[in-house]
Amino acid sequence: MEKAVIGVLTVSDRASKGVYEDISGKAIIEYLQDVLITPFEVDYRVIPDELEIIKDSMIDMVDSKGACLIFTTGGTGPAKRDVTPEATEAVCDKMMPGFGELMRQVSLQQVPTAILSRQTAGIRGSCLIVNLPGKPQSIKLCLDAVFPAIPYCVELIEGPYIDTDPTKVKAFRPKK
Repeated sequence: MEKAVIGVLTVSDRASKGVYEDISGKAIIEYLQDVLITPFEVDYRVIPDELEIIKDSMIDMVDSKGACLIFTTGGTGPAKRDVTPEATEAVCDKMMPGFGELMRQVSLQQVPTAILSRQTAGIRGSCLIVNLPGKPQSIKLCLDAVFPAIPYCVELIEGPYIDTDPTKVKAFRPKK
């Protein structure tokens, strides 16, 4: 079986310059290693908050590297340099607003500032792109909420079959 390619894209001016270590992207990779039983490889990148660089990175991950799933972290707030949702919308064929809605809903149970998040998700070809928050604790909270739907979504868009360890995350697939 061919390995699924999963992109992990950290969007941060400071982390991309080496001012501090990227812990958010690494938290996503650790989460995937913990919950997935499907063989996969990660295309991991740390880039600045620049619209064109974000778009180009996502396009390359999907169109050249064959990613079936991309998780971004960072750049989803209201600050002027936060442009990850705009980049996601620009490269996607379809938007999947339910992902952002659910992530904000679960995050609001923890902090009132979750309402400031503009996380979204969309589909480019056979790849699902999901914008995650920037803090590792919030990343896990959001992934726990949305991941049960992700394997079936990837299947519906003709991506590879992805399976999870049901003791960690139970992937939902309708009974046939």
